[in-house]
Amino acid sequence: MSTEHADLASISKLPTDAAFSRNIAWRRRIGAFWRGVLLLSLVIALLGLTLLLYKIVDSTFGYVALEYRRPPAELLDNRSLAEVSQAELVAILQNNVSAGRFRKLDREAPIAERSKDEVYTLLLEEVARQRVVRSWTLTDSIFRRAAIEQAMRDTYEDATLEFRSWLSWSFLNTPMSSRSDFAGVRTAILGSLWMIGLTILVAFPLGVGAAIYLEEYAGRNRLNRIIQTNINNLGGVPSIIYGMLGLSIFVRALNVVTSGRVAGLDNDNGRTILAAALTMALLVLPLIIINAQEAIRAVPSSLRQASLALGATQWQTIWHHVLPLAFPGILTGNILAMSRAIGETAPLIVVGASTYIVTDPDGPFARFTALPILIYNWTSQPQEEFRKIAAAAIMVLLLMLLSLNSVAIILRNRFRRSL
Repeated sequence: MSTEHADLASISKLPTDAAFSRNIAWRRRIGAFWRGVLLLSLVIALLGLTLLLYKIVDSTFGYVALEYRRPPAELLDNRSLAEVSQAELVAILQNNVSAGRFRKLDREAPIAERSKDEVYTLLLEEVARQRVVRSWTLTDSIFRRAAIEQAMRDTYEDATLEFRSWLSWSFLNTPMSSRSDFAGVRTAILGSLWMIGLTILVAFPLGVGAAIYLEEYAGRNRLNRIIQTNINNLGGVPSIIYGMLGLSIFVRALNVVTSGRVAGLDNDNGRTILAAALTMALLVLPLIIINAQEAIRAVPSSLRQASLALGATQWQTIWHHVLPLAFPGILTGNILAMSRAIGETAPLIVVGASTYIVTDPDGPFARFTALPILIYNWTSQPQEEFRKIAAAAIMVLLLMLLSLNSVAIILRNRFRRSL
């Protein structure tokens, strides 16, 4: 059969106009169906995220009913806080608490070194005996104001109604407390920052170094394939397993290092920031390695070959050509790893993070707590007010995470523009 006859035969097998139109219409319906499914998935995800944020904000703000054993205005002789000096506040506190209690407060943190706001908070807690007897959500505070005022007249007639933001500067700058209305997150914020800083300091160079070796130097033999498979599998290991590993190795076996005795510190407790950071470094290492490998693998091979052809060594090729191009992708993996580490709770519980501590961490060998531990502890309390401050702590954690990620994204974009 000639070529012309073959072309005519193939043309004759094409669908007729009606069949062709039906086929096009069917494919368009299928495409529209899957587009609707994908859009519905996006809408459900956004609704879930919106509901989560709404519940957090709704619990963070609202009216509270406050009762006092002694009104603050009486303690300050009807003067405003701005009119009273810090020395006067200390004198009022010292004159209204026992000598033993004042010494205990001074041992926890020297009174003379505390800020005016901190001394006033102590005054409210120790002398005025401020107590939250009832709290309401933001939704109730906006739409059920009349019912709240009626409850104040009927049940809490001796209390004062006050609109409160549980997320405030005082909340950020105050250490932990057993009282929900005086508790803060300063120690937890500092503990989280210390931990995430040491984690990245350890995990980033190790992870990127391992990725460079596996992609650029390691041969494609059986041993390296086994190593790569295990790295991929370690990325899916539950985080509590890493906590048990950290407890066995860093807290117990390497106690002399993590406790600080190797640096001459008189401390036998290995449950320190360093132990937690090393545990978190193990947790995020697979994620950093895998993402760094993908970023290095995305660099064209022709670039390596051109560099080697011009006489550069393999390391010069990696340092001057491969890494600059891969670095934005490496930082993306680092962002994901940091996001996971800062929100983990289970490994920190196993390693031994404190659930109650009022002293700020001052180094890698200090006892510590972290924001996820604080949130976990507060949400397990029966009082409603603890759930309010837990919601405020969640907002602090989200803001901290977004801030750290923003810095990493800015650095990534700057490296990308410089290429």
